[in-house]
Amino acid sequence: MKLGLFPALAVAVAETIGLASACDGHGHGQHQRDWTPDELAELERKWGSEWPFTGIGTFAHLEYAKCLTNPCELYDIAIIGAPFDTAVTYRPGARFGPRAIRQASSRQTSVGGFNPRAGVNPYRSWAKILDCGDIPITPMDNAVALAQMTTAFTELGQRGTASNVIQKPRLITLGGDHSLALPALRALKEIYGQPLRVLHFDAHLDTWHPERYPSAWPSKQGQFNHGSMFWLAGNEGLIANASAQPSVHAGIRTRLGGTGWNDHDDDTRQNWLRLSADDIDDIGTRGVIDFILESFASQDGGDPQDPVYLSVDIDVLDPAFAPGTGTPEPGGWTTRELIRILRGIESLNLVGADVVEVAPAYQGVGEETALAAAQVVYEILSSMVKKGREEMGRTGTGEHLDGHDEL
Repeated sequence: MKLGLFPALAVAVAETIGLASACDGHGHGQHQRDWTPDELAELERKWGSEWPFTGIGTFAHLEYAKCLTNPCELYDIAIIGAPFDTAVTYRPGARFGPRAIRQASSRQTSVGGFNPRAGVNPYRSWAKILDCGDIPITPMDNAVALAQMTTAFTELGQRGTASNVIQKPRLITLGGDHSLALPALRALKEIYGQPLRVLHFDAHLDTWHPERYPSAWPSKQGQFNHGSMFWLAGNEGLIANASAQPSVHAGIRTRLGGTGWNDHDDDTRQNWLRLSADDIDDIGTRGVIDFILESFASQDGGDPQDPVYLSVDIDVLDPAFAPGTGTPEPGGWTTRELIRILRGIESLNLVGADVVEVAPAYQGVGEETALAAAQVVYEILSSMVKKGREEMGRTGTGEHLDGHDEL
């Protein structure tokens, strides 16, 4: 949130943190003097606001902190980049995804951030949302990369929160390839003390046994790839496996191995339910939403409260809408359909999420893939903020806009 839009708030902040003091450092001139809160607020009023095309490229012009080196930094929701793509099986390039998604989010601002679907402006509500930068991940050794991501997600997810609305902060990861879901689930299992249920939007199953990819040179490290991470997670006990707690794939349209449905059978044994991309033609977006909510519903029929990890591979969209991805599959959903479905599942207890496989080198000059990914992040943020506000017992927006998203 830019304080230039709220001079009174700027004064209060300046007084709180003691900005009305002499500038630090050495030198001469008018700046080496005491500044009053009113003077600092006036500077913020004149220079603090930004147009969508100006400023440093944080997600949605959010405040930035290098959270991994600032252990005292608190937040309610953190945007974290995972620029890693050396576990892909086809086209690399998703290491540049976090940067592309951030740039594509530049039209999102707190001034024009009201989501009419959710009735909330996620950037002006109870939640402190922070862009925590990227995890510095080695491209040289996947075993080390896996350890780095697991440690980083655990550290970021165990922080205290900036508000008293939620007990643990939410993490939204900008990928990077889809393998990052494994270290994210490892961290969340440790943080919540239980396996999670997963809602997975993708063209592919990603529950394949690592030997599904033939090699005469097998290795433990070679098992870690972006098509087997949910198989690995299931075998590590990171995903709920009770029959009454299935996880869900949606948008599936991949080719299978062999001459039959063995891959589907193996997926079912891992406690997954599947919605194919074609199902939307028969049941529509409303039917997809209902299937997901019914699958995640609690046994007593109330709102589902199990912690859910939401994983969105951008290739769930048809290549016409998201060509910039590592493993494109024709016949996918439209961007509008995916957004509509995301808008319908806001009652789920999302404790973490990712948007992955954005490989900007393969997208068009109009940034359609990164734009879709940035919108997905915005919808997830809106749902997390609205869920938290409802837990506070609020029914109105409690927010006021003083701008429009027409820039």
